Amino acid sequence: MLEKAVPSAADAVFIDLEDAVAPDAKVESRRNVIWAIRELDWHAKPTAYRMNALDTPFFYRDIIDIVEEIGEALDLIIVPKVGRHEDLVVVDTLLSQIEANMGFEPGKIKLEAQIESAQGLIEVDRIATGSERLRALHFGPGDYAASVHMPVESIGAMDEWDELYPGHRFHYAMHRIVVAARVAGLRVIDGPVANFRDLDGYRRSCTIARSLGYDGKWCIHPDQIATANEIFSPTQKELDWARKVVDAYREATAEGTGVISVDNKMIDAASIKLAERTIELAHQAGML
Repeated sequence: MLEKAVPSAADAVFIDLEDAVAPDAKVESRRNVIWAIRELDWHAKPTAYRMNALDTPFFYRDIIDIVEEIGEALDLIIVPKVGRHEDLVVVDTLLSQIEANMGFEPGKIKLEAQIESAQGLIEVDRIATGSERLRALHFGPGDYAASVHMPVESIGAMDEWDELYPGHRFHYAMHRIVVAARVAGLRVIDGPVANFRDLDGYRRSCTIARSLGYDGKWCIHPDQIATANEIFSPTQKELDWARKVVDAYREATAEGTGVISVDNKMIDAASIKLAERTIELAHQAGML
C-alpha cells in the first residue's frame, strides 16, 4: 500500500501508526515508517507519518524511535486527537530535544493537528497557536461524532440522521476550525469518508468542505483522489473570472479608479482578494 500511495496523484501521503494499526502491531509498524521514508521516492511530497495520540503509551516512542532514526529526512508529523495546546507543546519540546541531541536542523520537522473532540473544538483557538511548527488543522469527523454522542452510520458520510436534521450537522465544528486556522495562518483539511465506494457521497462531502473554505480533504482509497483534486482546484470558469477581475483592477488602478465593475458586477477589495486566491490555487494545481 505504501509503495502505491507515495507515487499517487495525492498532494500528500502519511504513513499511519494510529487507527489503521492494531495495538499489538504498533511497535513493529514504526519500522514501516523508517523503511518507507528511507527507501521510497517521495518526489515533491512531504515525508510524513501520523503518530499515536498523547493519551496512549505509544506516542513518545513513536517520536523518539522514528525521529532519531530518520529525522533528517522527515518533514511532517500529524498529531491526532489534540485536545489542548499543551499537547503540541509537549510534542514540540520532545522534537527540539531530539534535534539538539542528534544535530538535526532546529524546527525543520513540522506538525499538523487533528481536531477530533468536543475538548479540541473548545480549545481550537489556542491549539492553532500552540507551536511554531504547526502548519495545518484537520477535522476528524468520526471521533468528533463519538465525542459529542452524535449518531452516525459511517464516518464522514451522509445518512438518515442528516436527512432528519434541518441543516449540515458538522457545520458548526467545521466552520469553527476553519476560522481558527485562518486567524493563525494555517491550512485546514477535512477528514475522511469511510465508504470509499460511494464516490457521489464523497464528492458531496468535498463540495461542502470547499464551500466552507477548506483547502483539501483526506482520501482513504485511490479512487477518491481524482475527486478531491478536482473539487479543491478552481474550475476553468472560476479561473477565467478571477483573471478578468485582476486585469480590470490593475487597469483601474493605473487610471486612478477605486471601485470597478466587471460584467455588471461591482468589484471591491474583497473581490480582488478572492480572485487572487483563485489564481494562487490554480498555480498550485498546475493549471497555470
